[in-house]
Amino acid sequence: MANDEQCQDEESLRERIVRHEWEQFQQVNNEGGPANCQGNWPMFHQMRLSQFLTWPHPLLTSYADDLDQADKVGRNLLTEKYGRMMESTAPDQYHSSIAPYLPRLGLERQEQQERIIDRQVAWAKDFRERYPRLGQEMRVLRTSEDTPEATSFETYLRGELGTYSARTLDLYQSMVDRIAARGGNLTEETILATVQMNGFETLDEAEQAQDRAPEPQS
Repeated sequence: MANDEQCQDEESLRERIVRHEWEQFQQVNNEGGPANCQGNWPMFHQMRLSQFLTWPHPLLTSYADDLDQADKVGRNLLTEKYGRMMESTAPDQYHSSIAPYLPRLGLERQEQQERIIDRQVAWAKDFRERYPRLGQEMRVLRTSEDTPEATSFETYLRGELGTYSARTLDLYQSMVDRIAARGGNLTEETILATVQMNGFETLDEAEQAQDRAPEPQS
């Protein structure tokens, strides 16, 4: 019974985090008006929930507190995340109009983030090599591939990690280290959660389904 209650508590916590992020996402200003993804709750819910399904309870709790604390002081972590990404995708605008308003990250903090990013980029590359069809649905991999229209996995992750409190980042790093120690792959675990929400049992099943061409219309 206690385990059932704990699972329900974690499920509720994940849903609360995704909803809180969605509320902040609605306040992100986008040049030219709201982006299409800002009106797509089902896709946002699925993609964010699949990430949080891989997180342990202390990390979930810490990040939920980050979101709450941001509200209290008038910060929007989603605005900051997308703003930080623009250091690569729109550098002139970033340095003139965005960077002055973002919390500054010290050198030690940046180095900690980059160690995590290196590990996760390697995991993402490994996943794409083993599941090339599912990999086609992912973002491009590296910051060097960024364009004003497309943000890489590396840049997105750098933007997201930059919004975490020091406590949350430490917990996140501990999770990454534990996964690495057991020979796991966080990209694989996250995408497995995604495909399971879409009705597949395994990554192999989902990969094979990408091959199936639609039946010709008579």
